[in-house]
Amino acid sequence: MPVSDAVETKIRERAEALDKFFPDIVACKVVVESTARGHQKGKLYYLRIDLTVPGREIVAKRHPDAKHAHEDIYVAVRDGFDEIRRQLEDYSRRLKGKVKTLRGPKARRAALDQP
Repeated sequence: MPVSDAVETKIRERAEALDKFFPDIVACKVVVESTARGHQKGKLYYLRIDLTVPGREIVAKRHPDAKHAHEDIYVAVRDGFDEIRRQLEDYSRRLKGKVKTLRGPKARRAALDQP
C-alpha cells in the first residue's frame, strides 16, 4: 500500500532507534499492508518487520486478525517495533552471555518438553 509521509517518517524514526540500541543491524525491511475485507470499522493493517543482524534474521509479524487495535496504522507500527525490539534485546543478551539457564527440576522438565 502507498504509505503517507507521516507513517514513513514514524517507521524511519523507530528503525533509527533500533540502530542506536544495536548498531550491528545489517538490514531492516518493513512491509505494511492494508485490508478492507468488509470489517465494520474499516481497514486493518498488517505489519511485518524483517531485521537482519550478524548470524540471524529476526522477524516480527503483526497480523490484523490477531489484534483489532491495528485499525490504526500508528498502533500497528508501534506494536510491531515494540515486538522486534524485544526480540532484538533477547538476541543481544544471548550474544553477551547474559541468558539465564534453567537448573534442577525445571531444566529437566524443559528438556523433556523439547521435540
